[in-house]
Amino acid sequence: QAQLVESGGGLVQAGGSLRLSCVASGRTFNRDGMGWFRQAPGKEREFVAAINWRGESTYYAESVKGRFTISRDNTKNTVYLQMNSLQPEDTAVYYCAHAAISGLAATRSLYDDWGQGTQVTVSS
Repeated sequence: QAQLVESGGGLVQAGGSLRLSCVASGRTFNRDGMGWFRQAPGKEREFVAAINWRGESTYYAESVKGRFTISRDNTKNTVYLQMNSLQPEDTAVYYCAHAAISGLAATRSLYDDWGQGTQVTVSS
């Protein structure tokens, strides 16, 4: 089982940027895909971005494509989500997740461990 700890959330004005970090421990992080999801109040948790184990392949939800960038540093067991041009509709709790596969995982069922989440609030 992986332990995932997110950080970097906060309050930002529309058009601003935030960088989320997720430090993983307890599993072979370097061999596994990772992802970010988010959940807004009253809504289902939705996929945001995924990265494969090497960090060479990424995949994004259409709603964030071109604004968000997922990356990883396997020497630090850390995955990042750089979020630019933030909009009020990006407001949510953001969750880091560990995939049960080494490749890209865009569906929630392919993830087996989750962080506790970090709040991102974008004001208009």
